[in-house]
Amino acid sequence: MLKREGGVADRVFHALADANRRAVIERLTRGPATVSELAAHLGVTVAATVQHLQVLQDSELVRSEKAGRVRTCQIDPAGLRNAEAWLQRQRTAWEHRLDRLGAVLDDQKKEPGS
Repeated sequence: MLKREGGVADRVFHALADANRRAVIERLTRGPATVSELAAHLGVTVAATVQHLQVLQDSELVRSEKAGRVRTCQIDPAGLRNAEAWLQRQRTAWEHRLDRLGAVLDDQKKEPGS
């Protein structure tokens, strides 16, 4: 189970590590866009945009559908939820660790001779 969750998180964070793919995500938060519109937004070729979109689709951050010769893309909330869940688990674990550290430090202050 953990390995599967790690794989999902790995794909999401790998996809988001690239500035062009983050730009695609940011653009798609304003609504669906065609591949050509995304390519123009990025200032790269349609072929390069398709490669970026494949990574985003593999990580479940983006989905697309084709109508005729036009492929339209939109945000897929599943990938963002996966990333958010992973980050929340990490945050919770660190908050618990820091709470325990704070308790230990408080106990040391209360000991005589400290």
